[in-house]
Amino acid sequence: MDGPVGGPAPRGVALVTGANRGIGLEVCRQLAGRGITVLLGSRDAGKGQRVVAALGVGKNAVLPCQLDVTDPDSIERAQARVAADFGRLDVLVNNAAILYDTWQHAVDADLALVREALETNLFGAWSMVRTFLPLLRRSRHARVVNVSSEAGSLATMGGGTPAYSLSKAALNALTRMLAAELRSERILVNAVCPGWVATDMGGKGGRPVAEGAASVVWAATLPDDGPTGGFFRDGRPLAW
Repeated sequence: MDGPVGGPAPRGVALVTGANRGIGLEVCRQLAGRGITVLLGSRDAGKGQRVVAALGVGKNAVLPCQLDVTDPDSIERAQARVAADFGRLDVLVNNAAILYDTWQHAVDADLALVREALETNLFGAWSMVRTFLPLLRRSRHARVVNVSSEAGSLATMGGGTPAYSLSKAALNALTRMLAAELRSERILVNAVCPGWVATDMGGKGGRPVAEGAASVVWAATLPDDGPTGGFFRDGRPLAW
């Protein structure tokens, strides 16, 4: 990782995937509150438009963007829109995720479900970085945040949730690779575990959504001398 964190955080243009609810939606709200123009990615264009209208942030602070991270055409359309409207991308938050498969075990998992999780949780994020990299390279302060989970930590991993845990472990590995390859271009790439958060996926009993989202926003707004290639929660390193 790079040196100690310090200095002002950059402002600019951000894109958040899977953002029509839960952590993604709150990340959009918090980024907009920092003066960043945010594109709220949502597979269902109508849902995206409705949640943007209900956010109550300033006009054009958050903009709906139809985006399905498993659909290459959808990703390309989103990239073309960002290129035409802004000419660059400063922050990419890969938040879209599916299948917290608490009912499964590795010994007899439905591999079709595992593949489905990988398509969104790993390959979706990978495709987003590949497609938006030219626009990230046009930014002076590019940040990529992969919203991961401690369920993907090999240091603490046990049994259960094989589709979700495997996909997040793979996302963590991708984070390390991208950070190493983009370090010389000063593009910071980190993975963040927001913790157990009370969302539709996380269920009741977790911590407030605002706290989990703040952990993601921390990585999205790192200063230029911030860390890269790390795995964090609340700004503190986690074991891989």
